[in-house]
Amino acid sequence: MNTSENQNAIFPKGERAPADYFTGTAWLKMLVQANDIFNTSIGNVTFEPGTRNNWHKHPGGQILIVTDGVGYYQEKGKPIQTIRRGDVIQIPPDVVHWHGASHNSEMTHLAINTNTQKGIVEWLERVTDEEYNKI
Repeated sequence: MNTSENQNAIFPKGERAPADYFTGTAWLKMLVQANDIFNTSIGNVTFEPGTRNNWHKHPGGQILIVTDGVGYYQEKGKPIQTIRRGDVIQIPPDVVHWHGASHNSEMTHLAINTNTQKGIVEWLERVTDEEYNKI
């Protein structure tokens, strides 16, 4: 399933995500910027097939809501999980992890960064092809 031409997208793709933090092509549309009232940021992220972000962690935690496609999520030291439209992943503060599209499908999710007063993200090393292909 490749949903790159999905005309039912909820939000626009936005701008290309920084290549420093992604292997492959991803798109980011920020929907809510962090502020002192809500302490939350929300971004709509679309990963092309085979694309993933680097290992990273969120000081305030993160919630992912998959809105389209099929992807992968992995916490350091644990097996890769397949994630699909409708899945909700709650990531506690400072848990090192990565997420991205499966080999053959785009994947879009809402990335909700909570407690942003503690910091939003700390980027780490790239996910290697060997790590990604362990699915």
